[in-house]
Amino acid sequence: MNVIQGWINLYKPTKISSFQAINKIKKKFMIKKIGHAGTLDPLAEGILPIALGKATKLIPYVNIRLKTYIFTISWGSQTSTDDSEGEIIFQSHIIPNFHEIKNSIKYFIGNIKQVPPKYSAVKINGHRAYALKRKEKDFEILPKIVFLNNLKIIKHEKSKTTFIAECGKGFYIRSLARDLAIHLNTYGHISSLERIKVGHFDKKFSILLDDLLKIGQRQMEINCVKSTISMLDDILAYEIVEQNDIKNLSFGRSIKINENLLKNSHSRNTDKNTIFLSHNGNVISIGKLVGNLFKPNKILI
Repeated sequence: MNVIQGWINLYKPTKISSFQAINKIKKKFMIKKIGHAGTLDPLAEGILPIALGKATKLIPYVNIRLKTYIFTISWGSQTSTDDSEGEIIFQSHIIPNFHEIKNSIKYFIGNIKQVPPKYSAVKINGHRAYALKRKEKDFEILPKIVFLNNLKIIKHEKSKTTFIAECGKGFYIRSLARDLAIHLNTYGHISSLERIKVGHFDKKFSILLDDLLKIGQRQMEINCVKSTISMLDDILAYEIVEQNDIKNLSFGRSIKINENLLKNSHSRNTDKNTIFLSHNGNVISIGKLVGNLFKPNKILI
């Protein structure tokens, strides 16, 4: 049996970590190599892109895609984890109204400085922040530049507000809740969080973890695996046909390609320093194009 490779558009439930989710899939289908793009907290549910086999080498190209979240901020209290799982550390009687919240959104759009939560996977001197926090170690997380493309209110009640946000890599919705509340002279934390999109991984076409685990026992029975190239179409790509080219690539050799065929790509990206070569729908190499010469950096054959 050929080793399976490709993507699963998984919908992760709450009360389970991203690692636990992929571990269940790994054990069920006896998959040797598996990974995921963009960690979801146990409290959060939603889209978790799963890479199988050699597709794991493509995870960095999914992580840079925009992600869409629907989330609710409960006003009046801040917790140790910035979500409802933590202990309340600050409280306020100030509850912002709809217009105050709407007028504050503009200050968080674009490239902004953000300090990740102390209960997060950010590394501090080689150690995860959440691990240091659990050991009650004293440490500081420096702010970093993150990108928020869009933020809209979709429902507002007296003590909580639901939003939809589209953000870039490394953005923490929990930090946004904390910082937006402070900007409004109060406190706040995330009480629900759902990721509905990661690049081309969309909730509408996802499979629930429980449904996936019911499919069967063997890799060949997984019928929801997408080809490695299918979820990466915002790139410059070239389909390889000649077996001799495939052979040369397998040895890490450069090959000549017809540069003009790249112009037929639907990609908005024209960076020739990152070119994907595919064969039968799967990425077989990543490299750069110099004139009509493709120079491989990664081989996935």
